Amino acid sequence: MTKYMVLLPANEASWAESTPEEKAAGYEVHGRFAALLAERGHEVTGGAELHHSSKAKTLRGTGAEVAITDGPFAETVEQVTGFYIVETDDLEDMLECCKVLADRDTAIEVREVVEHEGMSA
Repeated sequence: MTKYMVLLPANEASWAESTPEEKAAGYEVHGRFAALLAERGHEVTGGAELHHSSKAKTLRGTGAEVAITDGPFAETVEQVTGFYIVETDDLEDMLECCKVLADRDTAIEVREVVEHEGMSA
């Protein structure tokens, strides 16, 4: 089976300002997504919701030194807010399942994971 990372970029401010009911509706969509993957034979092997990017730390090589700064790598409105790792033999069907997540006016990015021999995830 091939591993794919499903990246969930979103506007963090919108989520932070959401009502509890709106957040519950968002979580319900993720529940439907997970159930759909399972019933169609795709396997979720990892994933998580991420804390706000303001809590991120970024490391940058600056010549001989590495600088550690607060905040995300990129200063944009949208940040990666979560991810799934999905193993499947049917990318096209898995992409159909991902449409459940994209239904909330967001972009979803799916990328194949590079597997290196001798390295475990």
